[in-house]
Amino acid sequence: MSDSPQSQLTEQLKNLSTKVDKDALHPLTKLVSPSEPVDIQQIREGRQQRERTSESSSSSISSLPTEILEPPSNQPQVNSTPALASPQPQHSSFRRKHSIHKFNRSQYSLSSMSSTPYGSTVPSISSSPKDNFAREPPRIHAKLYCEDVAKSNKTAKDVLSRLSSDELRSVKSHTELAETANGVRMLAKNLSRATIQLDVRALMIVTKARDNALVYLTREVVEWLLSNHTEITVFVDSKLEHSKRFDSKRMVKQYPSASKHLRYWNKELTLKSPELFDLVVTLGGDGTVLYVSNLFQRVVPPVLSFSLGSLGFLTNFKFDDYKSKLNHCLDSGVKANLRMRFTCRVHTAEGKLICEQQVLNELVVDRGPSPFVTNLELYGDGSLLTIAQADGLIIATPTGSTAYSLSAGGSLVHPGVSAISVTPICPHTLSFRPILLPDGMFLKIKVPVTSRSTAWCSFDGKVRKELSKGYYVTIQASPFPFPTVIASKTEYMDSVSRNLNWNVREQQKPFSSYLKPETRQMMVENDNGEFKPEQNEDNEDFDINYSDQEESEEKTSSSNTTSETNSEDMSYLPLGGGTQTPTTNNQDDRCCYAHPHARVHLNGN
Repeated sequence: MSDSPQSQLTEQLKNLSTKVDKDALHPLTKLVSPSEPVDIQQIREGRQQRERTSESSSSSISSLPTEILEPPSNQPQVNSTPALASPQPQHSSFRRKHSIHKFNRSQYSLSSMSSTPYGSTVPSISSSPKDNFAREPPRIHAKLYCEDVAKSNKTAKDVLSRLSSDELRSVKSHTELAETANGVRMLAKNLSRATIQLDVRALMIVTKARDNALVYLTREVVEWLLSNHTEITVFVDSKLEHSKRFDSKRMVKQYPSASKHLRYWNKELTLKSPELFDLVVTLGGDGTVLYVSNLFQRVVPPVLSFSLGSLGFLTNFKFDDYKSKLNHCLDSGVKANLRMRFTCRVHTAEGKLICEQQVLNELVVDRGPSPFVTNLELYGDGSLLTIAQADGLIIATPTGSTAYSLSAGGSLVHPGVSAISVTPICPHTLSFRPILLPDGMFLKIKVPVTSRSTAWCSFDGKVRKELSKGYYVTIQASPFPFPTVIASKTEYMDSVSRNLNWNVREQQKPFSSYLKPETRQMMVENDNGEFKPEQNEDNEDFDINYSDQEESEEKTSSSNTTSETNSEDMSYLPLGGGTQTPTTNNQDDRCCYAHPHARVHLNGN
């Protein structure tokens, strides 16, 4: 390179630096002093690096949720912090003095925000067929923010803030990446172990549909709440207002406070004012819990589920103890488990959004009434994963792994595992087996134009839409998790064992029950009629014992090989005793170790 272009570029930078205010520049912008030598090759490499970064921005390895972006519009920018995540002070005194630090993404905003009729601001949906998406921090109900979670682990909160920013792309070391993942796991554990004081002022009751007997149980629960917790406003289904079985007029006469504290909810109220309810109580089975998830399409209050259905993986509280359980929750607080949900969007072939739904169990794309096998294209982060020829595909959450996915041959997944389960329905190829994908992956199921027929999609088995040729559905981890009140530490394993008889094996019966009375008397006389559990079976005298010769041979061979054992056959013991055996506690402070020279390229370059 000649000196002439070098001097011209230096002169241009000198003139430019006199006009630019350093304070007005972006914090990531670096000014070059005119006195410093300028490397033209370095500038070109930086420009190429920025171009590659912009091209690869559609793929994200973060485990945080992703969201479709809207092309830049002429609308003015609105505050990117959702109103639902930080609501205005209400009539109840929230115990949120030190709430969890929420990362402010306004300086990294990539798209305009649109205001919804629900009083919150959510990102607009893209109308372009090109799938661009960005990470979004999770949003939970205001009641779930408590002091214990805020003070439990400052490092984990700092790591979560780093995950929400663009600093994640600057992580180069495998060690830093392992520490980041470990910090997120610790934060999730601390949140599930923290006791949350709800300070309930408004309680919502959701009753199982198509069962009139439960209307009387709902009436009893409302009467108990009005008589024992007079400060709580109880919301019941609006369909019970004029029900003869519920008989609200008689209840008002018996309990004068019912005229003020008995209210009715409908779907419109739950969509517009989800923060109005401090606790949701369900009376039914898993279908009633799924109906609650359908009611709250944004933030969800804590859900306390009583088992009154035929099957209950999500209903871990017995209705017989509803009085003591409600008293404990209202007075002593609860522990909540944030269950993962999906944000599913249906688009036309041109990219126009026609439907959006939050899913707790699964999204199912099947052939519907068509006799032909469906031909579905499955994309992950913009790349074609496979073309499925089957009756359909099931995209299930860990919560939904015990539902339709399990019946189709999918694996059981613990709710604490952040994963997306892809299960085919009667695939044409036997090698198409179920697979688990990371929750940070952005999935798309498309009906190709060359398909022989249309397909149908359903969300938790409640909403059903037809997918014409060229239509597609996008699936990503939802920023609105579903909080359920924890019944016990082992509630998931208990529910699997209770409903599926998982690994249940009948104990062997004593053979003495098959003996005749005379033979049983002979057994008592010979064996003195008593069993000695402290006696070692190795010393017992069995009439038939095939292991005598084998044991003697093993003892002989072991005595011969002991002398031949050298130091290479010894088990490894690290210096200093090795890693300390962990004990059961409420904090997970383990460190992650990785090779210091390992490198991970996040941009795929």
